[in-house]
Amino acid sequence: MSGGVAVEAEDCGSGFFLGLPDDVLALISAWLRPGDLCALALCCRGLHAAIAASERVWLAQCRRLGPPPHLLSMWRMGVRSYRALCRFLAAVAPLLGIWVHQNPELGNVVCVIWGFLSIVGVRVIPQELGPLGLDAGPLLWAPVFEILADANGAPSRFFLHGRDCGVDCLYPGFVRSIESSCNVLFLEADARHIASTFPSKQHLFPARSFPAISESKGPSLGRQYCRSYATVIYRSLAVPRASLPFSRLPFRDGRRLLELVAARVRLKVPRDLASAPLFERSSFCDDASILADRRLELIEMLKLNGGWIDRDVAELALGLMEHPSAENINAIDDRPCPAAHQRRAFSSITGYLKQFMGRSSFPSASCSISRNGSSSGSSKNKHAQLHEFLRSGDLIGLSLRATHMRLTTYRAWPNMHDSRIALYKLPLQGPMAGREYAGLWGGTFGWPPGQPSEGKSEKALFFLLLSYEEVEGHLLLIGTKILEGTHYVLHPNGSAMFIVKMDEIGSEAFPWETSAESLQVEVKNSYSGEGIVSGYGFQYPGSKPGSLFVLQNGLLAFVWKESKSVLTLQRVDLQELLKKGERVPVLPPIANFAYLTKSYSNVFAGFPTNSGHSSSSNYD
Repeated sequence: MSGGVAVEAEDCGSGFFLGLPDDVLALISAWLRPGDLCALALCCRGLHAAIAASERVWLAQCRRLGPPPHLLSMWRMGVRSYRALCRFLAAVAPLLGIWVHQNPELGNVVCVIWGFLSIVGVRVIPQELGPLGLDAGPLLWAPVFEILADANGAPSRFFLHGRDCGVDCLYPGFVRSIESSCNVLFLEADARHIASTFPSKQHLFPARSFPAISESKGPSLGRQYCRSYATVIYRSLAVPRASLPFSRLPFRDGRRLLELVAARVRLKVPRDLASAPLFERSSFCDDASILADRRLELIEMLKLNGGWIDRDVAELALGLMEHPSAENINAIDDRPCPAAHQRRAFSSITGYLKQFMGRSSFPSASCSISRNGSSSGSSKNKHAQLHEFLRSGDLIGLSLRATHMRLTTYRAWPNMHDSRIALYKLPLQGPMAGREYAGLWGGTFGWPPGQPSEGKSEKALFFLLLSYEEVEGHLLLIGTKILEGTHYVLHPNGSAMFIVKMDEIGSEAFPWETSAESLQVEVKNSYSGEGIVSGYGFQYPGSKPGSLFVLQNGLLAFVWKESKSVLTLQRVDLQELLKKGERVPVLPPIANFAYLTKSYSNVFAGFPTNSGHSSSSNYD
């Protein structure tokens, strides 16, 4: 290729590929990544035309990205082509997995899974299990957010889930960006200009989505959804201004703005839509038609409320300007704002005092975050004024931003900023030769597994992330607690429940000879280590010797040597458990995304209080 002119197929040796049948070309392309396939299409005009027009080639790519294969043909009806569908799947795939936050200490676990032409983030609720354990009892969960594909396959819009005055609500917003290596997901407010928000001839969704399925739905799609204070005032096109990043706002101002925008774009959800599934449940349920109809209704809700409020409305509600009259509303941008000047003066004094007292600023995307929230590069993090952020756009809305940040970790647990409304992705190691036990495990204290303790009908569910780490030449297996179903937290979120030396064979015998079914216990391997115990206060737990036993049926059991307490674990498939789970009510929208208040009890579901509860009772 020279002079910017593409060569023909014969000149680059691609004639062989062009002569292959379409199904053979799709089979070959299935071994390529989407990026490699796009690079191949740039070789010549012939390959570009063949790859771009081949539905089978892009269908093969969609299958590689992991969504439910039997739903792909139905998802295709909601986008322009399989290439558009592949674009969406590849864009949102980095969000799939487990996301966490430090608060509350019982655990804040959000699992992002495939929905219906969407991805859905659902929170696992800390809970107790009955005698049959995870195999029978439903796993409690609550929705957090979902991201939808538009007609071109772009993940442009999302809904935040929340509850207001006892009613389920949805809060539409915009997906700002998703980086391929993202490990932090921010909920922010976004200031945009009219031109970039509503370009001419923009079609977010096709006019005919799932025609065969929705034909029976009929007039119900035209129902009137309740929009609470959803106000959008169209401005004339102004001179573009540089948009300030939301991260530069002080935490208090940012939180106020998020709560304001959420209240103004709120959509009350009808009961039938609120009870509809968000993702495919067990194989016994045929949810495809219900999910397709639900998606259509979400699209109708987006047409009624785009999720934006006018800048003047936000400034007035936040007390940044007086109520504008009809004759001077056009002069708002040019007149000084007394309240804004007062805020600027007060913020300047506050910022000086914070700097004098040594308090840290908000970290930028290029800064590492320590456990207490301090960061480097504070010169770039000077707080912006709220009115300055609002004046950087014409419309204000909610936004999601998934980015990569240099996070420090301690025993596989990320150190998090305590004043950012964000979720942090948990690095999940996969099992491999020599590291067979890596992954997500769940279980309870006590033996036999699942059998209730004396005077108790249920046991607290624990989720542990098992990961390997090499320290001073020793291979360690670390069991990090990410969820605890007790009434009141026993150990900090992210604590290592046990640390085992995989090169040190255990010398202790397993304390029990039979299981719940009176079967002989078979110990395949055992390793020496240490397990967590109460130490110097809640934040500084101690440790005592113990052993990890590998039992039959793939079970793991860590036994504390002195107390003979035992934590029995089994490998879990969280997505499958959620499909068989039970949905519970959610929190208000901002707290439902990331609960930042320090708490030691279950804020996501109402457990009955138990004044006689003690730490040792959970280890029986």
